[in-house]
Amino acid sequence: MRLIAAFVVAAIGLWWRARYLRATVQTSLRPRLLGPDGVVVGGEGFVRERHDARAVLLLHGAGDTPQTLRYLADALYEQGFHVAVPLLPGHGRSIEDFKRVSANELIDAARASYLGVRRTHPWVGVIGLSMGGALAVQLAAEHQELPALGLVAPYLAMPARIERAAQLARWWGPLVPVLRSSDGLSVLDPVERERSLAYGVFTPAALVALQVTMRRALAALPRVVAPTLMIQSRQDNRISVADGERAFALLGAREKRLQWITGAAHVITVDYGRDLVIASLASWMESHSVSS
Repeated sequence: MRLIAAFVVAAIGLWWRARYLRATVQTSLRPRLLGPDGVVVGGEGFVRERHDARAVLLLHGAGDTPQTLRYLADALYEQGFHVAVPLLPGHGRSIEDFKRVSANELIDAARASYLGVRRTHPWVGVIGLSMGGALAVQLAAEHQELPALGLVAPYLAMPARIERAAQLARWWGPLVPVLRSSDGLSVLDPVERERSLAYGVFTPAALVALQVTMRRALAALPRVVAPTLMIQSRQDNRISVADGERAFALLGAREKRLQWITGAAHVITVDYGRDLVIASLASWMESHSVSS
């Protein structure tokens, strides 16, 4: 009887796992159409080309794509900047790609993109959104010639329960290789939320990569000397006000500004109030490129 009961429990567990994974993967694919290159249509990396101009590198967030930075890129381009927005490794593709992403790949790609723009443009600022902000902090700490930095809802803190999940990922990952996010809506504007090309789910590898990226950025904050504008929403569903203020205090830059907005969630480059966010970032880049 015990053997039969164990078999039944195992069968139910396998059935639940298969059903959960199928539903979760379908959720991640619903708004996303992969192109022939394996990249989600509309989520590709892109460049707004201007020769012999000041340049800005934009870095997107975890599980997301350059689509979240399109409005900001357009505004910077109209202001006369060359703009580069790469698609980071493991992102904007299939869930299988997201299962293999690592923190080293992410910072290597961000670093290569920055150096690539530096080769052709003498003035290069960097703006990072969420995880892209954590990558931008690492770049700024490495490259102290960076003339201007924008941190948009930077992911510089992780809730304790998420930290624990990342630390234990090797144990639960084989059983649940795809997770739905439980932190609420990251975009409150329903129109922009419908346009989102984010996975909408996380994998164990992606969660570990995010944790490592966050920790490296947190350690790098005191070494940042670039003039830094940090913008955060008071209603951010991922980063608390206290965590935002704590990270800002650790910034080593002598010239730094923390700007709060209200009425938006985490992805503030597309959410309610995005015009103020974009105008502030464009003004920061403009003022520091003129004075350099």
